[in-house]
Amino acid sequence: MPVRAAILTIGNEVVSGDVSNTNATWLAQRLESLGVRVVIAATVPDEIEAIAEFVRRERGGVQHLIVTGGLGGTPDDITREALAAAFEVHQVNVPDLAAELRARFPRHPDYAARWALLPAGSRPLVNPHGGAPGFQLENVWVLPGLPSEMEAMFDAYAEELRGELPINAWRRAYQTRESEIVHLLTGATVRWPQVSIGSYPRFMPQGPEVEVVLKSVDAKALAEAIAWLEPALDEVTRA
Repeated sequence: MPVRAAILTIGNEVVSGDVSNTNATWLAQRLESLGVRVVIAATVPDEIEAIAEFVRRERGGVQHLIVTGGLGGTPDDITREALAAAFEVHQVNVPDLAAELRARFPRHPDYAARWALLPAGSRPLVNPHGGAPGFQLENVWVLPGLPSEMEAMFDAYAEELRGELPINAWRRAYQTRESEIVHLLTGATVRWPQVSIGSYPRFMPQGPEVEVVLKSVDAKALAEAIAWLEPALDEVTRA
């Protein structure tokens, strides 16, 4: 059974569609490469109760809850407060972290030092490409919203999230419609229920296309499913 994770992206700009949620896509793919299956991904606005409610509801059902966004110093950066509310703890100043931030940002030391006010019990996470630190509180990992900072911080701690069983994947695009291959996908699903089989249609300038994706922690079952399905798809789509 793979390790399970949830992803929460915070920000009015993401909820409204002003900013694309590339963080959730990147995290889901990266977690899967570590053998971690994402079971839910959500976006909430910059509201303390909305953030806290999601964390309270979802963190008990997964091994890791990854939160991104809201760690800066503007009025809508309320993630630290929201996580404190979710865990029903106070925010406390981390003196060593505050001193480090003051030294790193001598032009605005008081502004930077506010980033060291973390929910009690938190472990600060180093931000290799930015200012505001992330933090870990039990099974919740809180990362910055800026993609370059988020990705660097995640990769710095990725081995701590790795699952025991890697999720292996195979994917291939076919110039066809789903209706032409659905019987093959159904047959493979029945034969290998431990393999996740997805089909994702799109319309390209040259015509309809379907990307077929197979995933499983069972490498033997995945190999068997590919060996059966790939030539069958080739035959149908060449006809």
